[in-house]
Amino acid sequence: MGQYASALGSELMNTAYLFPGQASQKIGMGFDLFQKSKLGKKYYDLANEIMEFDIQDISFNGPEEILKQTKFTQPAIYIVSVILGELLVEKGFIPKVAAGHSLGEYSALTIGGAFNFQTGLKLVKFRAECMQTANKIQKGTMAAIIGLSDDEIQSICESCSNENIVVPANYNSPGQVVISGEVSAVHLAMNKATEAGARNVIRLNVSGAFHSPMMTPAREALAEILNSIEIHDTILPVYLNYSAIPATKGSDIRSGLISQLEKPVLWHKTITTMNKNEINKYVEIGPGRVLQGLNRRINKTFQTTGIETLEDVLHYV
Repeated sequence: MGQYASALGSELMNTAYLFPGQASQKIGMGFDLFQKSKLGKKYYDLANEIMEFDIQDISFNGPEEILKQTKFTQPAIYIVSVILGELLVEKGFIPKVAAGHSLGEYSALTIGGAFNFQTGLKLVKFRAECMQTANKIQKGTMAAIIGLSDDEIQSICESCSNENIVVPANYNSPGQVVISGEVSAVHLAMNKATEAGARNVIRLNVSGAFHSPMMTPAREALAEILNSIEIHDTILPVYLNYSAIPATKGSDIRSGLISQLEKPVLWHKTITTMNKNEINKYVEIGPGRVLQGLNRRINKTFQTTGIETLEDVLHYV
């Protein structure tokens, strides 16, 4: 947590840093950080050692079909997000709170001081491998449903899951919920959602049924690792995916990361709870603009911006 020592007086009293998850990746992300910042070069070189393959080349050059595989996507996004976040901290910009969407929770916790970059990347690497392996055991998929209420989607999932698994996985914004489960059950739920009047139903290009009971093997394996390492108390509250409640204690963070794999991401509730706690500025730290888009759906009046590049960091005020 030494990176915060010189900036503790600069806390951004009404600001949340938000860190994106899988599906925000893009070829070329992080290349400017690697080329033009000492921290970026240091962390990318460390990452190649930790990953034991060339994550730099995959991040910077693709190809897309490789980059979108879970075991590559998750560490690639984590690396970029943490570098950007730590560069902002070095400039003295410390948020009041933080949160991350699914994978992004690891980025948020690194910036919060729960563990350092190396430990976080090792956890992300193991998590991604476990999730990909879980899908080989039992094939699953996910789909976004737009235009129905949370209760309607919950009811549809329950009606499709007598024999097969399908559950709400991400409560992203009002009228946008992602479902997750076995392929046949997800397809049935997609059809029922269309019949119920959903404005749009989209099968997602993912390699597993994340945030569902089908991740039990991954959760069990990850729990062993998480229970074997030290997780520090954070210097700022980090809102946990599975509860939408801010946490600072290492023990609560450990429990949250274990629960996260099988439980839905309560993103909509996280953002609205932050707002009730007087957070009115939100900054997405990492590739893409997914979380900025969700914030606009949650409340158009929220001040939401993004930091994707070194240039963005240099001009952040």
